[in-house]
Amino acid sequence: MTKILLRGCNGKMGQVVTSIAEQDLETEIVAGIDWNTEQKNSYPVYKTISECPIKADVIIDFSSPSELEELLETAKKQTLPIVLCTTGLNEEQIISIENASKEIAILRSANMSFGINVLMKLVQEAAKKLTEAGFDIEVIERHHNQKVDAPSGTALALADAINESLDNQYHYVYDRSKERHKREKNEIGISAVRGGTIVGEHTILFAGRDEVIELKHTAYSKEIFANGAVQAAKFLSGKKSGMYQMSDVTE
Repeated sequence: MTKILLRGCNGKMGQVVTSIAEQDLETEIVAGIDWNTEQKNSYPVYKTISECPIKADVIIDFSSPSELEELLETAKKQTLPIVLCTTGLNEEQIISIENASKEIAILRSANMSFGINVLMKLVQEAAKKLTEAGFDIEVIERHHNQKVDAPSGTALALADAINESLDNQYHYVYDRSKERHKREKNEIGISAVRGGTIVGEHTILFAGRDEVIELKHTAYSKEIFANGAVQAAKFLSGKKSGMYQMSDVTE
């Protein structure tokens, strides 16, 4: 049984993680951390992680970047691994995370979806074979109309995974409206669509002579990210110090 300490437990994603963990026979949330301690949960909730006296095997963090240093310091003192799902980290905080990973295990990924991380491996294998046969590569992502950044971090992570498999010989093109020349062989096109309530959709298109291959992932709810975090927590519990990714979980 993996005992989880959930930071940001009363936020939207925190509540989804709670639901997923309760259905998983191999996990138990033993305590939560949240500024809102009034909401009732099946486990005790504390305002700060330093106040929590309950022992756990791993931390899942689905909160904001604030108080990250306290999280890292407490985790180091207790030798607690962290599944870090928080976004919006600045460069200084990322450096702090990398430094902390020398003492504890930390898993941080651009996308916590189990399926997306399997897709990353699939597109790498496909890219190696198809580019040799002259196929062009395009990454198209679609999200809801409230998403402010474009392209998505996941689209960039997919493009990076492809480029890595091709010895980083490709460059990215985001906007063709200003381009007045034919598509170059060593480019990856990245396009963003925003509309409605689309949770998330990523398509990798390999276009060759008279044939097209598409690899696609569609998210129908945020549960996939919570489920990925729970799977990551089980994987990370007991691991030695270092930086991990969801790709390690899917191996």
